[in-house]
Amino acid sequence: MFDSLQDKLQGVFSRLSNRGKLSEADVDVALREVRMALLESDVNFKVVKEFIGRVRERAIGAEVTHSLTPAQQVVKIVHEELIATLGAPSRLNLDGPTPHVVMLIGLQGSGKTTTAAKLALMLKKSNHRPLLVAADTRRPAAIQQLQVLGRQLDVPVYTEATNVAPPTICANAIKEARQKAYDVVILDTAGRLHIDDALMDELAQIKNKTAPGEILLVADAMTGQDAVRVAESFHQRVGLTGLILTKVDGDARGGAAISIRSVTGVPVKFMGIGEKLSDLEPFHPDRLASRILGMGDMLTLIEKAQAAVDQDKAQRAGQRLLTGEFDLEDFLEQLHEIKKLGPLTQVLQMVPGLGKLTRDLSPDVTDQQLKRIEAMIQSMTREERRDPRVLNGSRKRRVARGSGTDVQEINQLLVQFRQMQRLMKQFGGGKGQRSLMNLLGGFRLR
Repeated sequence: MFDSLQDKLQGVFSRLSNRGKLSEADVDVALREVRMALLESDVNFKVVKEFIGRVRERAIGAEVTHSLTPAQQVVKIVHEELIATLGAPSRLNLDGPTPHVVMLIGLQGSGKTTTAAKLALMLKKSNHRPLLVAADTRRPAAIQQLQVLGRQLDVPVYTEATNVAPPTICANAIKEARQKAYDVVILDTAGRLHIDDALMDELAQIKNKTAPGEILLVADAMTGQDAVRVAESFHQRVGLTGLILTKVDGDARGGAAISIRSVTGVPVKFMGIGEKLSDLEPFHPDRLASRILGMGDMLTLIEKAQAAVDQDKAQRAGQRLLTGEFDLEDFLEQLHEIKKLGPLTQVLQMVPGLGKLTRDLSPDVTDQQLKRIEAMIQSMTREERRDPRVLNGSRKRRVARGSGTDVQEINQLLVQFRQMQRLMKQFGGGKGQRSLMNLLGGFRLR
C-alpha cells in the first residue's frame, strides 16, 4: 500500500544526503516534496499541513544545523513526527469482569465478518475463550459465513433465527457466554452500504443492552479518505473506542492509515494485512512509520518467525549449515517454514534495505515459484536430496517429468542451491544482500 509514498520519500532523503550542511532553503525544498508526496498518497490536507509545520520547526533549528549528519537528522525528525501523527499504540481493552464484549461495526463490504474471525483466532492464541455472535440478521450469508469460519477455527458461533432483533441476540449471547465461561464475546453487527438512521438506532440499542468495553470500527483502507469520513460519522453517532483497518495489503495509496487517527482522535488497534485468518496484526505506529520510510520492520518479522517457525527445526538447520551438511532435504524443510511467514515479497520488505529491492525482482519471483521449486525437490529420492551430485542425466529427466518441469530448470535449481549454500555462509557478514536478490531473480518460470 505504501510503495509509492516510500519511493518518493526515499528519493527526497537521498537528494538531501548528497548535501553537506543544510540551509533553510534546502529544508523548504525537501519539505515541499514531502508535502506533495503525502497529498498524492491521499493523506488528509489538514494532517499534512500540521505534519509539515512540526517537521519544519524542528528541521531548521539547532537540532539539525549543529548535527554532523544533517540529512539523517531530518529523516529522524520525519520518522518521529510520523509516529506522532499515527498516534500511540493502543491495546484491546480486556479489563474488568468477564465476559469482555467487543462490538464490531462498519459498512457492508468492509470485511467485518472475516475480521471478527481473525480477532477470535488472535484471542484464542492468547489463551482466551472467544464466542462469536452472528448479529447481522439482514444478510443471512453473513451468518453462514461466520459459522463456516467458526468451524475452521474451532471457535463457537452464537446464532438465532433471523426474525429475532439483533439487540436481543447480542444480549442472549452474553448470557450464554456467562453460562459456558467464554471470556470474550465478539459481536458481528449488521452493516449498510451507507450510514443511515436505522443502522445507528440498531447499533445504539446493541450498545445499551451489552455495554461493550470495545466498539471497533472495521474500515476499508482501500477507500481512502472515505474511510476517514466514515470513521468520523460512526464516532459522532455511536462513540468508537478503536479502529481496525482492513485491506492494508492492497494497492491503495495509504493516506487513510496515516490520517485516520489524527482526524478522528480514535486509535487504530489492528490492521488486516491479508486474506488468511492469521493476517491480523496489532497496530504499531513506530513499525508502520519505519515501513513507510523504507527502514523495514524486523520486530514484526521476528514475532512472525517466533510464532510460525519451528524453532527446533531452525536450530538443527543452522547447525547443519555450520558443519557443511545442509542438503536439499534441509532446504525443502526450510521452504516449508518460510511459507508459514506469508508471501515472500511481504517478508523481504520487512528486512531493512530490501524493501525497494523486492520491487526490482522479476515478476516470476512469486509464491508460485516456490511451489515449483518444492515440486522439483519432492520429485527426487531421499538419496538425491542428500547428495545432489548423484543426479545424472537420466535422473534429472525423471525428476523433471515428476515435477512438470524440464532438465534446464533442474540444473538451475542445483546451481541456485550451491549459491544459497555460499550465501548463507556470507550472510552473517552482511555480504549476501545482492546475492540474495540474484538468487531469487535468477530462477525463471516457464
